[in-house]
Amino acid sequence: MKALPVLDFAIIGIYLIGMILVGFYFSRKNKSAEQFTVASGLIPGWAIGLSIYATFLSSNTFLGVPGKAYGGNWNAFVFSLSMPVAAWVAVKYFVPFYRKTGEVSAYTHFEKRFGPWARTYAVICFLLTQLARMGSVFFGIALSLQALTGVSMKMIMLIMGISIILYTVSGGIKAVIWTEVVQGIIKTLGAVLIIYLVVTSIPGGFTKIMEIGRADNKFSLGSLSFDFTGPTFWVVLFYGFFINLNNFGMDQNYIQRYHAAKSTKEAAKSVWLCVGIYVPASFLFFVIGSCLYAYYSQHPDLILNIKHQVAMERLPSASPGEITNLMAKLTPADYGDKIMPHFMVTKIPAGLVGIIVAAILSAAMSTISSGMNASATVFTVDIYKRYFKPGLNEKQTLNILHIGTVLFGLAGMGAGIAMIGVKSILDIWWQLSGIFAAGMLGLFLLGIISKQTRNHEAIIATLIGLVVILWLTFPTIIPDEYAALRSTLNTNMIIVAGTLTIFLTGVFLTKTRQLSV
Repeated sequence: MKALPVLDFAIIGIYLIGMILVGFYFSRKNKSAEQFTVASGLIPGWAIGLSIYATFLSSNTFLGVPGKAYGGNWNAFVFSLSMPVAAWVAVKYFVPFYRKTGEVSAYTHFEKRFGPWARTYAVICFLLTQLARMGSVFFGIALSLQALTGVSMKMIMLIMGISIILYTVSGGIKAVIWTEVVQGIIKTLGAVLIIYLVVTSIPGGFTKIMEIGRADNKFSLGSLSFDFTGPTFWVVLFYGFFINLNNFGMDQNYIQRYHAAKSTKEAAKSVWLCVGIYVPASFLFFVIGSCLYAYYSQHPDLILNIKHQVAMERLPSASPGEITNLMAKLTPADYGDKIMPHFMVTKIPAGLVGIIVAAILSAAMSTISSGMNASATVFTVDIYKRYFKPGLNEKQTLNILHIGTVLFGLAGMGAGIAMIGVKSILDIWWQLSGIFAAGMLGLFLLGIISKQTRNHEAIIATLIGLVVILWLTFPTIIPDEYAALRSTLNTNMIIVAGTLTIFLTGVFLTKTRQLSV
């Protein structure tokens, strides 16, 4: 890979410094925990909507979606198609619910409904989900910048992580939201620019892209058969609905923004604005993947360098012969995530690369900064103040929020380093988020829908749900002699099956008790 020109480095540096300065600007107004966590409820709905959109559209989307479209088809776009239904449920039920409680943490009501165990369980699930999210996003940053600069992925994560920590710690949620407004615009314009550059590099333009895509079935949304063992249309649709329901209804990143809005109406508007922008924006990234597939189909010699890089990452100590053998076995799905960074560094003119890298950084930084702030809030409210020092004054609470932001930022970097070498950013994120979110969403729905469910019934339902989640996640824990009992469901069904198991088991136990009385 050629070295990144000085002009591009300058553009990236200016962008990073600008984000840090925004954080320091808002630090002057962060004199209380309320200002740090919910900006005193004074943010307009349109800004919150762009902020939620920016959090949704992470580097997992910016790099992972084109990689999936390149290596497979448009099956993952079904995830986006599920968003409006989940948003309707959120606007009708979840947003008014949280605004009415007035609790900054999304998980305080768990304790009121079922007891301390439920709150602790939800908090653990959320924090694990955030580490998975931040880790996969850090990995996405490093993946693209390593291809561009040759700097090690670990060093890239460290530099980016420190920059994000600085503006998130200093500026709080207000800095997070307003930087995300800028980042949301930058990343969307970056996607449009990439499409233009790829299309103009292909003789025949969109006509040729459509021809190649149709010939290789690249625009398929997946099989319509009711088969839940593979990533069919229905599997991704159900996964998307449940994970988006979790995002809008259970994720502290979004709940915190509902409280930051000026009113319930403004909070509801922010959800619909997010969906209205995200669905067409995600479409653009699938278009990018298809465009890149057409381009590299016309230039197969360029793929050899990418295959070599992947083979070296998987077999770092292998002989040249072993590397060559592995390269011959690699499929587009194995190196899809590396295609866009390769195109950027080899085919995009100086200056424009810096703009696109800034867009990728925007995609990553918006999600990570939200995760840091939300994780620090949950840690402070639901763990530190709940179990260790309930009588913290305003200054002490703010200090713990700052410390928590730094610690979770560092933990996210650690998770990103641990993910180096994974096959697909999007796959690993979808799998981990489904595992950690499943039990939390099921318990939440049980608590707000089944009003008669008691504490012991919720505990039994959650334990059974955890067993199902473990069974789906680790099928090989069942001995070979009982292999027929192993789950064959696609991993994206974990959140669906786990959520429904907890909810339906709790309802069944409640109805059984009522009938026996």
